[in-house]
Amino acid sequence: MGFFVLLPLVLPLTSWPVARLAERHLHPRATTRLLVGVGVVLAACSTLCLGLLVVVGTAQLPGNPLPDAWSDPQVRAAVPCDEVLGKASIPALVVLLGACGRALTRHRRAQRRVRHALDGLRRSPVAVLPDSAPYAFALPGTRREPARIVVSTAMLDALEPAERRALFAHERAHLAARHPRMLLLAELAACAHPLLRPLRTAVAFGVERWADEEAARRVGDRRLTARAVGKAALIARHSPARTVPAVAGTGPVPRRVRALLEPAPTTRLWPPPTTTSGLVVGLAAWFAAVGAALSALSSANAAIALVLVLQAATPL
Repeated sequence: MGFFVLLPLVLPLTSWPVARLAERHLHPRATTRLLVGVGVVLAACSTLCLGLLVVVGTAQLPGNPLPDAWSDPQVRAAVPCDEVLGKASIPALVVLLGACGRALTRHRRAQRRVRHALDGLRRSPVAVLPDSAPYAFALPGTRREPARIVVSTAMLDALEPAERRALFAHERAHLAARHPRMLLLAELAACAHPLLRPLRTAVAFGVERWADEEAARRVGDRRLTARAVGKAALIARHSPARTVPAVAGTGPVPRRVRALLEPAPTTRLWPPPTTTSGLVVGLAAWFAAVGAALSALSSANAAIALVLVLQAATPL
């Protein structure tokens, strides 16, 4: 196993360059999918290797439920600095699982609270709640409940009819592309490894930009969409009460508005490699892809090596 078990714990650093460059040079759709995929792979591999270290660390503790042979020097020699890393990995994994559990609990609790507020309303694609707090968000569907757009009367009263169309188009884009699921995956990846937090921020911005562009395309007016985005965010920011928890982030609003006031990005998901931006972001993407691939190979190597060592140390 050797140092391979440690590589996935530091390889998330390879995702930082693409997290900063992708949103500037790639289409929002490509940015979001790339970052979510890289983040999930890196988080899964680092968690697996941390679990392998926990096996070695737990075997060193007196009274552990694992076979005594797993604490033999032959097993401990498979991990560098086994005594320190093995024992330190135990509280680290507990903290990781606790953070992921809290994130899932918050997510489910928020959705339950929203669905409870929708009880008694007619099942329609758009649910209007009588509330003095302005908000609008996309509520993903379940096996029993369809996906819906939830908006308060305060938000509708603050927007003009044309701006409402842009708002609804934005939220429909979230539902069509399953952005809430992507945000949850990015959140869990950030909980699994602190070095993946920049990816979570970039994904949150990417899904909003993706929905902005889809709304502008459907409405046919980028300036109108920019005005609706800016006004809705400004109103929600000064809301006196946050009655319904945010299911999706709003992203850095000034940057979103500025992007909508510029010409529409090309439908091509990746810039030509002959341009400077294409070369830079391409190198960053390859750097992140190589990091994810190395992380997957290292975690697989460490897992197989540890299994073989444990089999050799365990008496028949």
